[in-house]
Amino acid sequence: QVQLVESGGGLVQPGGSLRLSCAASRSTFSVYDMGWYRQAPGKQRESVASITTGGWTNYADSVKGRFTISRDDAKNTVYLQMNSLKPEDTAVYYCNANRRGWPGLNYWGQGTQVTVSS
Repeated sequence: QVQLVESGGGLVQPGGSLRLSCAASRSTFSVYDMGWYRQAPGKQRESVASITTGGWTNYADSVKGRFTISRDDAKNTVYLQMNSLKPEDTAVYYCNANRRGWPGLNYWGQGTQVTVSS
């Protein structure tokens, strides 16, 4: 079992920045691919960014060039740096841990609210 705790959400003006953090409870964090997802009111949850155990990253087209995902395996933490925020980025952001090749080893955090508004 891996527990994930997100932090760093809040209210920010358009064009501003936020940095989300997701701390994992297990020291085996490094064997998990990590991802950030978001869900806006009335919409389905969507993938925002992901990073593999080897450091390969992938981004949704809507956030490319604005968001950066990174991980610190020594701190069991994954980050999402969000710059040039837009009102359409408003959503609850969730952290996900997935052990590739192990279907039952997939975990979610409780989510953190990001609101972009003037």
